[in-house]
Amino acid sequence: MILGIDTSLGTAVAAIARDGEVLADEHSSNPLGHAEVIGDLLRRATVATPAPTHVAIGMGPGPFTGLRVGIATARVYALGRGVPVVPVPSHDGIALGLLLSDALTGTDTGRFAVVTDARRREFAYSVYEGIDDDGLPLRVSEAQLCPRDDLDSRLDAAGARRYDATTVSAAMIALAAARALDAGRTLAGSEPLYLRSPDVVAAHAPKRVS
Repeated sequence: MILGIDTSLGTAVAAIARDGEVLADEHSSNPLGHAEVIGDLLRRATVATPAPTHVAIGMGPGPFTGLRVGIATARVYALGRGVPVVPVPSHDGIALGLLLSDALTGTDTGRFAVVTDARRREFAYSVYEGIDDDGLPLRVSEAQLCPRDDLDSRLDAAGARRYDATTVSAAMIALAAARALDAGRTLAGSEPLYLRSPDVVAAHAPKRVS
């Protein structure tokens, strides 16, 4: 069983079997209350499921506080269970869900950009085109920031249809992790995809008084 956790947009926890069967899927759409709900969602998602063999973590892009809560929770839970973590770009989970949905309806997805709100009048986006032989979204460009007013022209230049996402499915994060494990691939590094530097910086050393 693979447990998926994502807190880049709202808070989501899901459990899937290795073949992709969704065993539990819990989420909260509140974009701010991650710490308040993640424990309850985790309990509800795991109470009637087998013990996990892996924990998949949505690594963003997303806000600092939200990502820290989800990643810390996933790492501590995995450590307590003695199982490995599998980092997954959150946009990959969104893209996988769209591609699978379109495949069921026979829709030609074409090249598209997953777009999420990065706040401060900016969007985060990643461009994808199709699905590869491992069943994973083909990433044309890595996640990057763009001023809101410039996004449409940038996507037009890339030939990508815009897909705005307001939630991330933890089940799709877990499914992407399962397919990456089967293919022996690594989808993301161990560092969160913040995309911008933090506002808070270390204080300068105090001036010497002589």
